[in-house]
Amino acid sequence: MAMDNIDVAVSAGFFTSFSRLPKSQQVKVMNFVNKFRTNPRSTGINYETLSGVKDKNLRSVRIDRNYRGIVYKSPKGNLYLLLWVAGHDEAYKWAKNRVCDVNPFLGALQVYQVSEEVVTSGPSYREELSLFSSIRDRELLGLGVPEKQLPMVRGIMTDKDLRKLSEAFPSNVFAALSWLAQGESLEDVIGILADCGGGFEQAVDTEDYTKALSHPISKQQFQVAPSEAELMKMLDAPLEKWRVFLHPAQRKLVEKDWNGPVRVLGGAGTGKTVVAIHRAKWLAERIGPEEKILFTTFTRNLATDIKENLRKILSPGLMNRVEVVNLDKWVVSFLRNNGYDKEIVYGEKIRPLWETALTVKPDRPMLPDSFYKQEWDRIIQPQEITGFSQYMKAPRTGRGVRLSLTGRKAVWPVFEEYQMVMAENGFRERSDAMVDARRLIQERRISLPYTSVIVDEAQDIGIQAFRLLRKMVPESPNDMLIVGDAHQRIYDRKVVLGQCGIKVVGRSRKLRINYRTTEETRKWAAVLMDGVSVDNLDGGSDAMDGYISLLHGVEPMVGHYDSLNEEMEAISAHLKDIRNNDEPYRSTCIVARKKSQLDQYETLLKAKGIPVHRLTGFDPEDASHGGVRMATMHRVKGLEFDRVILCGINKGVVPLGVRELYSKDPAVRQMFEARERSLLFVAATRAKKSVMVTSHGEKSPYL
Repeated sequence: MAMDNIDVAVSAGFFTSFSRLPKSQQVKVMNFVNKFRTNPRSTGINYETLSGVKDKNLRSVRIDRNYRGIVYKSPKGNLYLLLWVAGHDEAYKWAKNRVCDVNPFLGALQVYQVSEEVVTSGPSYREELSLFSSIRDRELLGLGVPEKQLPMVRGIMTDKDLRKLSEAFPSNVFAALSWLAQGESLEDVIGILADCGGGFEQAVDTEDYTKALSHPISKQQFQVAPSEAELMKMLDAPLEKWRVFLHPAQRKLVEKDWNGPVRVLGGAGTGKTVVAIHRAKWLAERIGPEEKILFTTFTRNLATDIKENLRKILSPGLMNRVEVVNLDKWVVSFLRNNGYDKEIVYGEKIRPLWETALTVKPDRPMLPDSFYKQEWDRIIQPQEITGFSQYMKAPRTGRGVRLSLTGRKAVWPVFEEYQMVMAENGFRERSDAMVDARRLIQERRISLPYTSVIVDEAQDIGIQAFRLLRKMVPESPNDMLIVGDAHQRIYDRKVVLGQCGIKVVGRSRKLRINYRTTEETRKWAAVLMDGVSVDNLDGGSDAMDGYISLLHGVEPMVGHYDSLNEEMEAISAHLKDIRNNDEPYRSTCIVARKKSQLDQYETLLKAKGIPVHRLTGFDPEDASHGGVRMATMHRVKGLEFDRVILCGINKGVVPLGVRELYSKDPAVRQMFEARERSLLFVAATRAKKSVMVTSHGEKSPYL
C-alpha cells in the first residue's frame, strides 16, 4: 500500500556510490528506488534503524542479500533522503560517523563526517599552530562549518591534512577552507560564499528539512522529488551529475533575470559550459514556441558536443526552441538565403592572393611578409578600414612595429592590392562575411527570431563576430550570456565587448571552483601560463588567483625519452596499467599537436595490440566506440577524459611555428607564445584523474 505525502530527495553522493556498483547491482538499485519512492516501509525493503552510528535518524534499507542503502528520515514529516548505496559492510562503515542536519547559520542541509580523532601531521600537535588558528569559532561557523566539526578543523595543521579530509566536509565548507588555506582573506571568502548564495541567516528552523532543501547550497547536493522518468535518466548516467546538481554560484547565474548582457569568466573545469547549457534550458522554458535561443560557439566540434549535451536535459519540444550552431556556419547560411553571391574563403585559398598583393610592397620600410597579414588581421579588418584616409588615423595599439605617416602611406598599396584581387575573384574572408551579414540585417531591417544569444568559448570568437551578435538579438533583459576564459584562447582573436556595443559593466561574474581537474593537474597546467598576459574580454586583465580544485590525485607524470620507440614503450606500459585497474581504454585520450604525429602513434599502438579510436571531423564523442581516444590539441577542446596522455611534446612541435617564434615584432612573438601555451594548457586540463606528458629527442622548452 502506498503512503501519502511522501517526499524523497536523492543526494549527489547516492549517484556517486551508485556509479561504483556492478551493472547487475545497479539494475537492482533502480528497481529498489522505484519501490522506495512509493512506500519507504513496504515489505522487502527492510527499513531498519542502525546501531552504533552518530546520527539516530539514519536508516538502512535492503537492496538484496549483500547490498544496503543508507537513508535519512527527517525528524518531522515524511521526508526521506537517499544518501548512499554499497555492499553491506561498506555501507554501514560509511554511515557510522555520518551526520545529516540543517546548519543553524546557513539554513542549508548538510551531510558530513564527525570523528573523535584529530588529524594532525605529527606528534607535536598544538591548536595555536593549526592551519586555521587565526580564525575564531564563530567565524568558522559563519562559513558553514558544522559545530560538530570544529575539533576536526582545529586539528588541521597543513594543506595535506586538509586534503585528507576533503570527503569529510560538506563541499561548500571544504571550498571555503581551501580558499583560506591558499591565503585568501576571511573577508574575501565570505564575499565569495555570499555571491554563491551562502552567508548567515536569521532564525533558522533546524527541523524544517523541506525548507532547507530549497537553499541554494542544498540544491547542489540534493534533487528533490524527481519524477520516475527523471530519476531513471539520472541513474542511467550517474556520473553526469552536471545535468542535475549545480553549484550555488552556477545556479545563481542560470536562474536570474538579468537586465542586459552577462559575462562569465572561469578557468578550465569550472563549469562555464554547464552554466551556458542550463541557461539555455531555463530560457527555453520561458519563451514562446515560435521564438528561438541562439547557442553559438567558434568551432563545429564544440557546437556538435553542446547539442548532444542539451538533448540530455531538454525535451524534444524545448530543444526545438534552441538553435545550436557555430557562427561561421550560421553566417554562410544566412548570407546565401539572402542572395549573397560572394565566396567565403579560408586558409590556403587566400595564400596566392597575398602573394600577388606582396608584389607591390615597398623597399622602405623594410618589413617581413608576415607583417602585412598580421596588420590586416589585427588592425585593418577589426576597424573595417577600406581606404588610406581611415588607415592614416587608425590606432595600432598592441602592434610591436611602429609606423610613421610616411610608413603607413608606403605599405598601404599592399592592402589596396589585396582588396582588389579579392573583389576580382568574388572572395570574402570570414570577418568580411560577418560585416556583410551585420550590414544586411541593418539595411534590410531583417527581424530574426532570437530572444537571447548564448556564446560559449567567447575568447575565440572575435570582434566582428560580437558586433554581428549584438545586431542579431534586440537589447533587452536576458539578451546575452557570454562565457569564456582567455587563458584558453587558441586563436588570435582578442575582443573588447564594450567596443562591440555589448555593455557588461556590473554584470560580470567569475566561477572559481574546478570540478573536473585535480588540484595537482591544475597547478601543473597553471605554471604553463606563467608570464602570459591575459585579458578579461572587456579591456581589463584576468588572473588565475583564487581558483581551487575540490579533487585530488597524483602529480602529472612527465617523461623524456631518447627515441620515439622508447616513448611509445612508456605510453603503452601506462595504458596497460590503466587497463589492469579495470578502466576501459575509452576513458583515456592520447593528445598530440599535429595529425601527422597521431598517425605515427596510432600505427605503433595498433602494432602492440592496443585498440584506438580517432576523434576527427565534427562527430560528437561516442562512448559506444571502444579503444583509446586519439585527438589533436585543437580537437580535444571542450571534451574531458579520466586520463590524458600528452605525447610528442617536442622542441619544434610545441610550440609549432618557427617564423612567429623568431619574429622581429615583439607583439607577434607575445601573441604566438600566449596561443601555444594556451593550447598545451587546454589539452592538459581535459584530464579528470591524471595527466602523462611525454617527449623524445629534444623536449619542448615549455617542459
